[in-house]
Amino acid sequence: MKRLCLILGDQLSLSLSSLKALGPDDELMMAEVYSEATYVRHHPQKIALIFSAMRHFAADLRAQGRLVHYYRLDDPNNHQSLTAQMKYLSQLRGLDHWLITEPGEWRLKSELTQLAQEGELSVEILEDDRFVTRHHEFSEFLKGRKQPRMEHFYRIVRRKTGILVDEDGKPVGGKWNFDHDNRKKYRGGTVPKAPRYEPDEITEEVMSLVTQRFSNHFGTLENFNWPVTRAEALDALQRFINERLPLFGDFQDALVQAEDTLFHSLLSSSLNIGLLEPLEVCRLAESAYKRGEAPLNAVEGFIRQIIGWREYVRGIYWAYMPSYAERNFLEAAEPLPAFFWDESLTSMTCVSEAIRNTRQNAYAHHIQRLMVTGNFALLHGSAVEQVTEWYLAVYIDAFEWVELPNTLGMALFGDGGVMASKPYCASGKYINRMSDYCKTCPYSVKETIGDKACPFNTLYWDFLIKHFDRFSKNPRMALTLKHVSKMDTERRREIIEAAEQLRERIRQTGSERPPSLVPSEEQLVQGSLF
Repeated sequence: MKRLCLILGDQLSLSLSSLKALGPDDELMMAEVYSEATYVRHHPQKIALIFSAMRHFAADLRAQGRLVHYYRLDDPNNHQSLTAQMKYLSQLRGLDHWLITEPGEWRLKSELTQLAQEGELSVEILEDDRFVTRHHEFSEFLKGRKQPRMEHFYRIVRRKTGILVDEDGKPVGGKWNFDHDNRKKYRGGTVPKAPRYEPDEITEEVMSLVTQRFSNHFGTLENFNWPVTRAEALDALQRFINERLPLFGDFQDALVQAEDTLFHSLLSSSLNIGLLEPLEVCRLAESAYKRGEAPLNAVEGFIRQIIGWREYVRGIYWAYMPSYAERNFLEAAEPLPAFFWDESLTSMTCVSEAIRNTRQNAYAHHIQRLMVTGNFALLHGSAVEQVTEWYLAVYIDAFEWVELPNTLGMALFGDGGVMASKPYCASGKYINRMSDYCKTCPYSVKETIGDKACPFNTLYWDFLIKHFDRFSKNPRMALTLKHVSKMDTERRREIIEAAEQLRERIRQTGSERPPSLVPSEEQLVQGSLF
């Protein structure tokens, strides 16, 4: 029986389960559709990356002799949704049996399942085996666990893969986790530049299309520099191993002005669309350690991000969806601040830098996401659904299976402790310890109340006061809450009032700035906010 196979924009791997299951006469479909590009307003660089990588992958499949029905966004026969396009191609080719590797998002899997239930088409969904673990393995891990912690899961995966594990099944170096060694503040030095991948004819054509059709989305295409082929992704991987991995561990949590990427790998988009596979990446890093070219704390920290954290958040997503997306443990309901879409509206250097990096590069590293924008959204009480939509829209590597647990669970504590044992909340002191941002910020990291007070400080103590009862029995919050217990009533009242005034300014103006920090017209013309 001749079949059709749908290849999605994040399934650009020759090892894809559906591709491996096809016969020589089966046909393929790939389509650039508006419904996928706009269900959230994706960053133009993200749309350009996926469309360009899809076109390159289709060319690779055709070079192997495959028949690929490829529908560009502006194709007159493009029905602009995947299910509508499947129906169209089935009727055109007289074929009704479809083979699909499981999508990475519940939304799309539900649409395809509904299509099959309608009975018009037969849809067979295969598990995505490009990941290290399967759904049933994570389900087994969850059994009997009230709080499924990543660290426990990570050890299981390490033993399964044998990566950084000795012959006795013990971790190389005597510890499973070297995170304590990976929290250094960057003091300066030479940072290797990220590799550049000049757009070829295909990418330039895609960028022109995206500029025409999606210019109203947040973000710019000007700095587009992402691998769009497997060859480029492999080059990016090797360049990272050779040039940035040795110092990645020490400074993976550091925040530095004008260093948007520092020693980070920039490989997550290549992994998440299928140009790279997790085990090949981890084994190459492990080999660098064995050759003495990178220290253990760097290699372990990098590998933990991939076969630990990446696998874990995917497991959480599929185990708890679809109700997971509706969780809001802290009852957060404040509108997302307007400065999340326009960094010129905030005077907080740390937030402005994170948003600028996001707008210009569709990128921000994990500490910018978790401890700057995520931390602010948590302390501010930003509405969970608005924050998760923002993260899904603006980042080059964001697909819901990885974005939602990281945002809702880790950054916002919206799942009530499924992923994190306590909220990842912090005052301005953390940002000052890990960055050079506070040196050029008009706010004082030493103050909590007043026009000059760091908004993170005001909101941090307000957050602890507001949720004191909720977290009073959490042992990991005990030391922090002791400080709240010692506050007198007047001090608490002052903090609560200051926090409410700050929130009200954000509601009314889109900015946290008190009147004393609102820039003059002359400053705006000169490009200076302070």
